[in-house]
Amino acid sequence: QVQLVESGGGLVQPGGSLRLSCAASGSIFSVNFMGWYRQAPPGKQREFVATITSGGSTNYADSVKGRFTISSDNAKNTVYLQMNSLKPEDTAVYYCIISPYYGRDYWGQGTQVTVSS
Repeated sequence: QVQLVESGGGLVQPGGSLRLSCAASGSIFSVNFMGWYRQAPPGKQREFVATITSGGSTNYADSVKGRFTISSDNAKNTVYLQMNSLKPEDTAVYYCIISPYYGRDYWGQGTQVTVSS
């Protein structure tokens, strides 16, 4: 059973930076896209942050454009999220997703990002 393992979350001051990583524990074939969603507070609907296709096309939520950068290593089924100029409203649990063309989506377990002084 392939799992997604996330890392890089933590506590950072406003204006600071964090880099999230998400790696698959095994091979996922025919990947359509990889990406990140976030949820805050618990119980609120999970919201889109950014995605990157296997061809390298990226898409960002308006709230993070110009501050966050998504990248990937397709051969390693790994996706990254570089977060700069962090704001308190970026505080959330961040989830990665790997979506193949066929079969189910894979989700990470979530990593907490807290932006506070």
